[in-house]
Amino acid sequence: MRVSATDLRETAAPPPGVLIVGRHDGQPDYAVRRTAGAPSWLLLWTESGAGHVRQGGAETTAGPGSLVLLAPGVHHTYRTAPDAEPWGLWWAHFPLRPGWEQRLRPYDLGSGCHVMPDLHPGARTGVAAALRQAHADSRWTGTGAPPRPVSATRRTAPASVATGPDAAALALGSVERALMLATSPSGGTGTGPGDARVRRAQALIDADPAAAHTVDSLAAAVALSPSRFAHLFAEETGSTPMRALREARLRHAACLLTSTELTVAQVAAASGFAGPFHFSHAFRGRYGTPPKAYRSAAG
Repeated sequence: MRVSATDLRETAAPPPGVLIVGRHDGQPDYAVRRTAGAPSWLLLWTESGAGHVRQGGAETTAGPGSLVLLAPGVHHTYRTAPDAEPWGLWWAHFPLRPGWEQRLRPYDLGSGCHVMPDLHPGARTGVAAALRQAHADSRWTGTGAPPRPVSATRRTAPASVATGPDAAALALGSVERALMLATSPSGGTGTGPGDARVRRAQALIDADPAAAHTVDSLAAAVALSPSRFAHLFAEETGSTPMRALREARLRHAACLLTSTELTVAQVAAASGFAGPFHFSHAFRGRYGTPPKAYRSAAG
């Protein structure tokens, strides 16, 4: 039996400054209520079903492909939407670093409830991959490589708290990657002029520039032969697919340098470069300055 929002039990929130991430397969009675909100930012990413989210005087229904971001300190409730399938969602409590508020402002419905609805398929894939990576990064012990992310088909992932500073830095970088993908100019439905197959390929590149994209893999994703795809892409964009991929990786790296505290080597790896030397050389050629100097100049 469903209960009204005012009858919901109060749900505890993680302490401020803690990064915690998990995936929940919400049943029809899944509901959370926090009278004082949470002390940190809360991200809700819907993969399946739908949820109803209310924060202060703002409310929204989050369906598949929607990302909702709630600012701290405001009364909120969220629950499986009535008559909807079980709400499959990734969630993360995390500290938001300075500089993000301006980027998020266009998505604010009021009361600190930010909604990025109906992301295109390429961006959805990238956001989901980034949150799975954040969950893996949060479990890193600080030695060796971080654990492998959980499978994309896994319906639940137990809440994981980033307990060490290195794990927290990596996990926060992955959460911020999800936000960058959701708020990028190509993050919406992807309609516009030009060939839809080229737009789709560009969206796949923008959604996950660090992936091992090739002409063959991108061509297969848009149902073209490699030669036809390469010709059409160059005709539509004036660039080859691999040059477009390199540009996307460099743009992503520049965002990471100015919005995260990841090391240059970590930024290189997170942006798809083979190593920090190759990355630094490419970055300097594109932006006219080494990565560290670029970060320092950005403040």
